[in-house]
Amino acid sequence: MTKLRSVAVAAVAGIAAFSLAACANNTATPAAQDTAAAGGDQIKLVNPDKLTVCTHLAFKPFQFKDASGKIVGYDVDLMDLVAEDLGVEQEIVDISFDQITSGSVFAAQKCDAGAAAITIREERAKAATFSQPYFDSTLALLVKTDSGITKVEDLQGKQVAVQTDTTGKDWADENADKYGYTTRVFDDMPTGTNSVLGGVTAATINDNGVLFDFAKDNPTTKVVQEFETGEQYGFNVGNDNKALAEKIDEVLDAARADGRFNDIYKKWFGVDAPTK
Repeated sequence: MTKLRSVAVAAVAGIAAFSLAACANNTATPAAQDTAAAGGDQIKLVNPDKLTVCTHLAFKPFQFKDASGKIVGYDVDLMDLVAEDLGVEQEIVDISFDQITSGSVFAAQKCDAGAAAITIREERAKAATFSQPYFDSTLALLVKTDSGITKVEDLQGKQVAVQTDTTGKDWADENADKYGYTTRVFDDMPTGTNSVLGGVTAATINDNGVLFDFAKDNPTTKVVQEFETGEQYGFNVGNDNKALAEKIDEVLDAARADGRFNDIYKKWFGVDAPTK
């Protein structure tokens, strides 16, 4: 894994490099609910004029609201490329994270794809179909700069904030007895990190990309440790909509080849997308 350490803007996890597929960039525009995809399969859209994408706010810099209230971010820009290729606009739905990872949003036809910095895990891959990975991540520990905490071993007897339904919560729960801390569950990333900022909890464990970004915006906090978990993010779709996952892969490969992928990465993380 390529990983960017704690240098301000550059402190995020790296992108996994993948072989570029020699496939054409189809630009079919949907005239009905099903849109033709490569190989004759059908891409199913819940709204023929939109690529409806479910996310869970906020998870800056992947998806969050800017000062004007518009939903922006790294994931948003990548899915805009897919929408453009399909000849439609992206429409974003904010919904609970577990509904995306469980695949229930697809069964209920609430969206076509999930774009919420979703770590690909075996149980999630059974519930929904993932695209190829588009981002490498790992977990990290964020604390107040004056806390005296430098590593997870310093959390003995303290309370750690975790986000519900995340790999960070799972890791923290699995290691609580080993390191002698207790966990406190929050519904989203901002409330968990702000609990550290306000002194409610001693630390939080979450994905390194968002925690480095939070520390950059809140210099009284810092990331003091990362845990090598080998996580990768993917976009997910319903199991009956595999053609859309193939289309996402096709668009990502084309964007890597022509530089758009790197441009988007650099826009949000301040450095070029890592390569092997």
